[in-house]
Amino acid sequence: MKTIKLILLLAIASLIAFTGCNQPKPGKTIENLKGGIIGETTASKKYEAFAQKAREEGYDTIAILFDAASKAEAIHASNHKKVLEGLGVTMEDFTPEFDVKTTAENLQAAIDGESYEIATMYPQFLVDAKTEKIEKAEKSFNWALDTEKKHNNFYSKALDALNTGSESNLPIGYAVCPTCGNTYDMASVDDKCAFCQTDKEMFFYFD
Repeated sequence: MKTIKLILLLAIASLIAFTGCNQPKPGKTIENLKGGIIGETTASKKYEAFAQKAREEGYDTIAILFDAASKAEAIHASNHKKVLEGLGVTMEDFTPEFDVKTTAENLQAAIDGESYEIATMYPQFLVDAKTEKIEKAEKSFNWALDTEKKHNNFYSKALDALNTGSESNLPIGYAVCPTCGNTYDMASVDDKCAFCQTDKEMFFYFD
């Protein structure tokens, strides 16, 4: 009788292990994570180039904004990649592609890109992650979405200031949370990140 019970237990364990190994991967979330990595990495490189262009044109305060945003986007890409690798998937190599124009045009391009992520891309990514029950992806997508909203506001104000010749009214510096990419006007930094509770002493500062 003990032998029969042991055989039954081993059979059940093998069935559970087999079933677990063959669980379908969260296909939509995997593709979304890859798309997010491409988008955020490209944005990071693009904003780095936009910062250089802004300095060439004499817009140092706008260049600092692009510097900070570039760092934040790199953090988002890194977070997405960690979640992807946690799902057992490796990100393929790719080359970021973008155009650099005048600073005014670059700001508008940044606004357009952030607006798409806010209104379309990340909301759908979050729906898919919730449906497929990938909580770490939800967290990474939410951190990116909440940060992009702030970036969009910063860019809109910067473009208005450039168009009206009032760049002196823009923030003189920015702080970026190393955990989630949350971006602050350096004049009003929380003691702990509002998104992930990281201490402000850990932040990156750009001024």
